[in-house]
Amino acid sequence: MTAGSRGEDSPPFPCHLEPMEPQILILAAGAASRMRGADKLLEPIDGEPLLYRIAAAAVRTGVPVKVALPPDRPLRNAVLRRLPIEEVMVDDPDLGLSASLRAGLAALPPNAPVLLLLADLPEITAVDLRHMLAEWRKTPEMILRGTSADGSPGHPVCLPAWTRTELLNLSGDEGARSLLVRHAGRLRHVVLPDHHATTDLDTPEDWAKWRGRRS
Repeated sequence: MTAGSRGEDSPPFPCHLEPMEPQILILAAGAASRMRGADKLLEPIDGEPLLYRIAAAAVRTGVPVKVALPPDRPLRNAVLRRLPIEEVMVDDPDLGLSASLRAGLAALPPNAPVLLLLADLPEITAVDLRHMLAEWRKTPEMILRGTSADGSPGHPVCLPAWTRTELLNLSGDEGARSLLVRHAGRLRHVVLPDHHATTDLDTPEDWAKWRGRRS
């Protein structure tokens, strides 16, 4: 199947929807359970908490930014107070990424495309995000996924409005993975520098190794 073809299970392009500027949704409601008591989203990088760093990068793109947050991590809310973002509370974050997706999407206009961004990607920059958005505007009906320089798939993921119904029906902690598989014919990869799209630090040991490589 070519990049522009459509499988039998793919919905038609919804021509009745007016084009809208993409919005960025940052998923930041996870428990960070593998950090053994620490919160990886508050880990400092160059003097800034990771969550602030990635939200600030999103803000610098100039498009609206929403951040999905849990109800029991007030320090995450605190680090975002200086930024012009909208906080979205996730009432049931223990249900996994799908719960964060549902809460975040409910806060978006129904026909808004969304750039989906995980909050725990310490190497993502505003330049990366602007590049993803620029590429997406060339083919707005396509799903775009960031990859590392060697082609390994990662994040962020740009999702057109026609994916909204399927996203709202996801369950568990898989995020949009099954949707990307189901619509592989509409998926386009965008290469980002080095390992920006795939560096994900889940444990204290991961953080220590990563900081060692940066020093």
